[in-house]
Amino acid sequence: MPSPVFSRRAILALTGAAILARPAFAQSERVAKIGLVQSTTGGSAALYGTEQKQAIDLAFSEINAAKSLNGITLQALYADDGADRGQTVNIFQRLIRQDRVVAILGPTLSNSAFAADPLAQQAGIPVIASSNTAPNLTKIGDFIFRTSVPEDQVFPTVLRYAVDKHHIKRVALIYGLDDALTRSAHDVQKKAVADLDLEQVAVESYQKGDVDFSAQLTKIRAQNPDAIILGTLAEEAAAILRQARQLGIGEKVVFIGCNANISAKLFELAGAAANGIIVGASWFAGYDSPRSKAFVAAYRARYGTTPDIYAAQGYDAAYILAEAIRRADNATDSKLVRDKLASITKFEGVLGTFGWSADRDATVTPKVLIGDGDSKVFVAAPGA
Repeated sequence: MPSPVFSRRAILALTGAAILARPAFAQSERVAKIGLVQSTTGGSAALYGTEQKQAIDLAFSEINAAKSLNGITLQALYADDGADRGQTVNIFQRLIRQDRVVAILGPTLSNSAFAADPLAQQAGIPVIASSNTAPNLTKIGDFIFRTSVPEDQVFPTVLRYAVDKHHIKRVALIYGLDDALTRSAHDVQKKAVADLDLEQVAVESYQKGDVDFSAQLTKIRAQNPDAIILGTLAEEAAAILRQARQLGIGEKVVFIGCNANISAKLFELAGAAANGIIVGASWFAGYDSPRSKAFVAAYRARYGTTPDIYAAQGYDAAYILAEAIRRADNATDSKLVRDKLASITKFEGVLGTFGWSADRDATVTPKVLIGDGDSKVFVAAPGA
């Protein structure tokens, strides 16, 4: 079957990455070609994809400079899918059929992963996601891994903390209808609410591209909830936080977010309105470990900004893939690399010490965080 038409933008991105990388390779070196599929355009998704791409670029440059892979050099073939699942499928097909990559890092959105990951599974190409948190993603097959902890392993802990800390009894929920990540986050949130016997007083939704949430928030305000639970991407979360405060929803009403809200852009867009939002994550920039501190320093030195959780998860994805390639001592055998990847346990990463669950999710203890909108950081929740 002929390959689908590949967009000019993605072709240029892939070709450009390959041209930039090739001159550095000596003839005797072995090259591991790795697909890097991130949304660096496409609205809210670009908030996450840019961070991941930058962190993976940083990791590859460090790994190649260290020459620690028995003569193997990592080459990233980068393509921006523009947060378009159809484009993600096209990119995966090219990476697998024409570029013959040994592995793929990405894509940014769970929606795109559900569309494209089955192609890699069928072809026997390992994929490591670093921002996909929708439940059941790795059940696509045994070549699918992720360093991003799924929502259903994080949110129940976050909600339980919020209920205990703020004596929450009545909750309202708002979520995005047309994105796999936000829909699945909402499903997890509804179950967690039911499991704790909380009263669900309102459920509101919106569609991708919406910027005015005043109608939904006005309905929610009328129900006088103790907390508002967000099943949203960071850009929409920021708008909801700002508009809620403008509509007179006071600080006594607690906002509880999902994993997708954990972005430095949340504070840039929401400012002080993000004060007090409660979220759960596998990592935050203030995490006290030598490896994490070194990563934060290196990222700041290279890009002039503080990395977010998606950068951290991308960085660990790059390093754990490199470790699998080192153990395989092979730059082209995808099945061997997959098997070595699956065998890794007690990996010392930025996220801490982790391995893989039976479903190839990273085994990391969730951390409850509080948003400090004035300082534009997430900090560890007291007493969590």
